[in-house]
Amino acid sequence: MTKKERATFVINTLNELYPSIPIPLDHKDPYTLLIAVLLSAQCTDVRVNQITPLLFAKADNPYDMVKMSVEEIKEIIRPCGLSPMKSKGIYGLSEILIEKYNGQVPQSFEALESLPAVGHKTASVVMSQAFGVPAFPVDTHIHRLMYRWNLSNGKNVVQTEKDAKAIFPKELWNDLHLQIIWYGREYSPARGWDLEKDVITRTIGRKSVLKEFQKKTSRL
Repeated sequence: MTKKERATFVINTLNELYPSIPIPLDHKDPYTLLIAVLLSAQCTDVRVNQITPLLFAKADNPYDMVKMSVEEIKEIIRPCGLSPMKSKGIYGLSEILIEKYNGQVPQSFEALESLPAVGHKTASVVMSQAFGVPAFPVDTHIHRLMYRWNLSNGKNVVQTEKDAKAIFPKELWNDLHLQIIWYGREYSPARGWDLEKDVITRTIGRKSVLKEFQKKTSRL
C-alpha cells in the first residue's frame, strides 16, 4: 500500500469504530477545557476528570480562580502531578485572561501559547475542541501510532504533527486526532499490546514493528 492508501485505510477503519467521538476531558466551556488540558500533562484523563470537579466547584472561571491562592489550587490538583508548576500556571493565566482578554479564552494559537504553562499541544486541543479550528494535537498515543503505521518516522512530536497534517485532509483533523487517541488506548497501547486486536497495525504496520512484535511473542 502507498502512504496515501494507508492513510485512507486508517480514516475508514476509525470512522467505522468511532462514528461518534467522545471528548476525553470533561469541561463545559473554553476556560474549563483549557484548565483540564493543562492538568493532563503527564497525567491520565481519568485522573484529571476526577480532580476537575473539585477544582471547578470552587472556581470554574478566571475571576473566581484568582480569589484562590496558588497554594490552595496546588492542594486540590496535587494528584495530577507537577502541581507546583501547574498551580502557578493556572493562577497566572487566569490573571492574564482577566487583564488582557476580559476573562475570555483567546481564539488564536499565538495568544494561547503566550499564556503561562500553555504549550503548543494544549493550545491545539483548545483551538480544535473549543473553537473548531483545524489542529492536530499530538499526544503519546498519536506519536506511537503514526510510527507503528509507518506514517511518520517517530523522530519527535513536531515531525509527527507535520506528517499527520500533510497526509490527512484538514477537514478531518479535529475528529481524527481524537479517534486515533481512543484507538491507541483500546487497541494499540504501549504496554500489553495484542496485535490480533489491532487491525490497523496488523494490516498496514511498519515491517520492523511487526517483526519486533513477532520476536517478543515467539519468546513467550
